Amino acid sequence: MIETERLLLREYTMDDFDALYEIMSDAETMQHYPAPFDEARTRRWIEWNLENYARYGFGLWALVLKETGEFIGDCGITIQSIDGEKLPEIGYHVHKKYWRHGYAKEAAKAVRDWAFENTEYPSLYSYCKYTNVASYKTAEAIGMHFDKEYPDEANKITHVSVIHRADQRNC
Repeated sequence: MIETERLLLREYTMDDFDALYEIMSDAETMQHYPAPFDEARTRRWIEWNLENYARYGFGLWALVLKETGEFIGDCGITIQSIDGEKLPEIGYHVHKKYWRHGYAKEAAKAVRDWAFENTEYPSLYSYCKYTNVASYKTAEAIGMHFDKEYPDEANKITHVSVIHRADQRNC
């Protein structure tokens, strides 16, 4: 479990399904994905993260408000194919009623620090559809910088941000 001033990040359980489905099935929240998730895709998302915990020791973690215990999204590290390379990516999804409160930044910063303390990765990445300005601004807010953009079938153009281990010490 990772703890910040306002958040707890913990492993998913299938009990998180309803709260996650509310987020992932929302068209506005998922506007930068090919489509919102249906129930089966949402269950698979949780299962995929449970598999990641077993395989890597990390994945996307449930994002919970400390004050209320409410599930408000997820944040963590997954291994993603980014321009043909398998790379560690910090990802995040926050319920839209909690947008613009700094929760994604707070969680992503804690995940960044956890990753550099607990893994050997020399760099961490974040990627998104080029139109997802809020996502890459969150990446920049935790010390990441623009790495590249590349054509991608799912996103048309994918925007990639990166932070190197040496750079993290200055954040």
